[in-house]
Amino acid sequence: MRDLAEGAGAALSEVGETLSRVRDALEPERALIGFAGAPWTVATYMLDGEARTIGKGERAQARTYAYAEPEKVDALLDVLVESSAWYLKMQADAGAQALKIFESWAEGLPDDLFDRLVLKPHQKLVARLRELGVTVPLIGFPRGSAALAEGYARDVDVQAVALDTACPLAVGRRVQTIKPIQGALDPLLLRAGGAALDRRVDQLMEAWGQGPWVFNLGHGILPDVPIAHVEQVLRRIGAQ
Repeated sequence: MRDLAEGAGAALSEVGETLSRVRDALEPERALIGFAGAPWTVATYMLDGEARTIGKGERAQARTYAYAEPEKVDALLDVLVESSAWYLKMQADAGAQALKIFESWAEGLPDDLFDRLVLKPHQKLVARLRELGVTVPLIGFPRGSAALAEGYARDVDVQAVALDTACPLAVGRRVQTIKPIQGALDPLLLRAGGAALDRRVDQLMEAWGQGPWVFNLGHGILPDVPIAHVEQVLRRIGAQ
């Protein structure tokens, strides 16, 4: 399995080269964050195939397969843990100063399946990274699982927990007492801009601004977001 995982990392060596070039071009005080799709999220893309157009957002075929063939899915997750560990190690070696584990499809899982498909693979991945000598901070992102975020923060040895757009402010405050948090502005609101954007920034700052928190989006930035709206957010944060 190790040879397979290392081979996968080598196949993505362009990512490492990109990180090295970006790190060299950045000011020393500016952090560079690397990331990878988490094992279950990557598995859903492998298992859903053409069925991704049916039950999209629920990962219906992958979840059904996880119930029907648990041993096979667990074995796949173990392979993905190992390959992801080497991929993230490559990024750290290339200059990434923090690493984020993106579990974009943690949503909709009942707690027993969340434990099996998200929690345990994340625990294994974190442990494997440390075995490989990776010492940079780790951020875990179990998107869409606000009801389980506190347990995730307690049970996974990451240094921060990213929260998604739909995470209630009260939940974020509770998670913040366990681990630093990251998030969770709606990317669509950033696209829309205007007074509603200012109001939401203020709400987030009031709810989470007194604790350990990295202000960020609740998922990725959209390509067509006006730069002026990003500047609007930065000015609003700076004025707090």
